[in-house]
Amino acid sequence: MPSTAWTGAISFGLVSIPVKLYSAVSRKTVRFHQIDTRTGARVRQKRVSAADGSEVAWDDIAKGYEQADGEYVVLQDSDLSALDPKATKTIEIEQFVDLSEIDPIMYDSPYNVVPDPATPKPYALLMEAMESSGKVAIARFVMRTKEHICALRPLDGRLVLSTMVYPDEVNDPAELEALEAIEDVDVSAKERKVAETLIESLSEPFDASEYRDTYREKVLGLIEARASGATEIVEGEPAEEEDTVVDIMAALEASIAEAKEARKEPAKKKAAKRKAS
Repeated sequence: MPSTAWTGAISFGLVSIPVKLYSAVSRKTVRFHQIDTRTGARVRQKRVSAADGSEVAWDDIAKGYEQADGEYVVLQDSDLSALDPKATKTIEIEQFVDLSEIDPIMYDSPYNVVPDPATPKPYALLMEAMESSGKVAIARFVMRTKEHICALRPLDGRLVLSTMVYPDEVNDPAELEALEAIEDVDVSAKERKVAETLIESLSEPFDASEYRDTYREKVLGLIEARASGATEIVEGEPAEEEDTVVDIMAALEASIAEAKEARKEPAKKKAAKRKAS
């Protein structure tokens, strides 16, 4: 059972719905420590003063904000704690919107929203009402001294909350000068039609279980091999060389043929299995 990330209530008008938040994802990164190859011991980092190289104790460390002139504005924890948002235990729903109105780039971290087992009806009522109306709730709440905006939506018989970034945290694409090159591109109706055909040939229901972190699996396999005494070097697959300039129409048409052939494979396997049985 994952640990509780937050405990409080959803405020839905005058209705209060007790809930708990549990992280909806567990990052599966492979973590390494730095090791001294001479001794096999772990290398630990020290907090060192840039002035004289001496080690600095935690009690002597404060937060500093670097200004344009290189000078620092030093703040103590007490300075910042005074600015913390009021610690409430409420997810305050402010409005309901269509899911399509939210740009996915705004989403940050997802949480499963779990009701109080003793009073599940208000939770079920909100979830079913949102399902039937097709709406997503936009709300605010405070977690770990920070106020978050979030999206609350029904999903497979439960509510899911996703914290969101603020608009000024989204990088402005206008700063990417290379995007200006798109403005001068002329796409013909024929090219667009062929591209649409390729999209259609690759379209199928999304099944998340088909996707795996193959790199992480290879790293874990290498670690297991090393732990058992293997010493051979395992090389990754070489990257395929690609032509800088391609015939777009030829590439699209070849891709369509390849996609159609790939779709025949599962059917061939099913037919072979039926024949064998």
